Amino acid sequence: MRKSLIVYLNGKPIEIVIRNYTAEDIAGMIEIQRVSFPPPFPSDLWWNEEQLMQHITRFPEGALCAEMDGKLIGSMTALRVSEEQLEGNHNWESITSSGYISNHDPHGTTLYVVDLCVVPELRKAGIGKWLMLSMYDVVVHLGLGRLLGGGRMPGYHKVKEEVSAEQYLQGVIEGSFNDPVISFLLRCGRMPVGTMEHYLEDEESRGYAALMEWRNPFLA
Repeated sequence: MRKSLIVYLNGKPIEIVIRNYTAEDIAGMIEIQRVSFPPPFPSDLWWNEEQLMQHITRFPEGALCAEMDGKLIGSMTALRVSEEQLEGNHNWESITSSGYISNHDPHGTTLYVVDLCVVPELRKAGIGKWLMLSMYDVVVHLGLGRLLGGGRMPGYHKVKEEVSAEQYLQGVIEGSFNDPVISFLLRCGRMPVGTMEHYLEDEESRGYAALMEWRNPFLA
């Protein structure tokens, strides 16, 4: 994949390219993580070279990046999984093989989101949404049934004593709560299919995530 787009930041146009990342982009991919998750975030949780090489070699179609003036500014990664892999409960580590995607199923009918990240200074330019829409293109191009993934609920800790995770998600949908991640996913066309407990170690979300999907509109 490769496409050029114009996005706007503070009213000013910016030309970006969305394409598949390759081995030559590994340093740039790690730099995205470094500036997006500075200390005290542990650096050993950034992408590492081995993980990125697994993405590129196992499923290059699911390895997308955004570039501006030759510099990487965002990325999104996904793998294919089967319905059997999704049976019962799962968490981020189990469904993505801790980010190494070693459980990628080339025959899987669901495209599962591993990660989405945009550098802080450009997060208001809509680049994250364009990466998401580009991953929908991958779903359609490969003839898959849907895109699926767990979304953090960072606003949940503020109301945890008042509502359950399911009630919080419903409140975001109805507009009673505004959650920066879930509201963003809804604006991208993702639809909720439930909540997952112990999905990831995230204090703000209290370990919960909303499972959100986008269905291929060209398949019955």
